[in-house]
Amino acid sequence: MSKVTILVVEDDASVRNLISTTLKAHDYRFITAATGESAVMEAASHNPDILLLDLGLPDIDGVEVIRRIRSWSNAPIIVISARSEDSDKIDALDAGADDYLTKPFSVDELLARLRATQRRLALIQSSSPQQPVYVNGQLRIDFVSGCAYLGEEELHLTPIEYKLLCLLARNTGKVLTHKFITQSVWGSSWENDVVSLRVFMATLRRKLERGSDSPQYIQTHIGIGYRMLKIEEKDG
Repeated sequence: MSKVTILVVEDDASVRNLISTTLKAHDYRFITAATGESAVMEAASHNPDILLLDLGLPDIDGVEVIRRIRSWSNAPIIVISARSEDSDKIDALDAGADDYLTKPFSVDELLARLRATQRRLALIQSSSPQQPVYVNGQLRIDFVSGCAYLGEEELHLTPIEYKLLCLLARNTGKVLTHKFITQSVWGSSWENDVVSLRVFMATLRRKLERGSDSPQYIQTHIGIGYRMLKIEEKDG
């Protein structure tokens, strides 16, 4: 599972060496860059599977690096930054980052984020656009018929609820910001209407998560957005 290529973008040599040593110890292939411009060139040249990106780079801001890479690549980008304000996280996620890890961080947490990202990559490959049906735990979405099911029971969703569910499902494991969701579902004129989004999301969650023993499909990231979780099937 660890045989992927990771681009490490970090100008602090000590942090870059820590990450590189960790990746090498766990059998990851990796390349490094210390500036934003070199990061874009390395990404274009090597087409890495995952990027680990610092925002505070000496030449261009990391958010701009995300925007440039996102113009041609969908490779997962995990931000690793000392910036801890929600606004910084939202800017990075809106630009196209997939995850955000705040410095200082533990090696175990970094490895856990990488494993989660790899699982998401595997899920995307198994649920590619050619696949007409999405399956996650007991949740099943038939994109062709426009119907969603929980187990054998069809979910009675409003058009907005169905669009929200499909958007989250197609981005399983990725944090989607309020702005991204509202723009995708309603358009730019709704991008600041977080209250309406919360109302629709609450009704959708009640239909998916019906009791305390039900799996949690949708995770709330307070002040940022929502994420569809991958449900691991239990044996037996």
